Amino acid sequence: MTENEFEVLDELYFVQPFDYLKETLDLKISDILEALNSLYQNGLIKCLTSPDEECFHQVDIIKEGKGLYFLATKKGLMAHNTL
Repeated sequence: MTENEFEVLDELYFVQPFDYLKETLDLKISDILEALNSLYQNGLIKCLTSPDEECFHQVDIIKEGKGLYFLATKKGLMAHNTL
């Protein structure tokens, strides 16, 4: 897990919108999207269209990520806590 991925995952213990990540993290938007994409592809986060509506289709985070919410999965929480 990269440092950027770790920082993003650290903010996703609760559902958070992309804008929150953009305001909270000291990273470029492209770096946040890349970290989210990698975390998503590895099953460490899930995507939501609203705070309580999970996406069950394959999401293109680079294109759609700015309008989504994110949450760490159990696998993501375990990976984050073992580093």
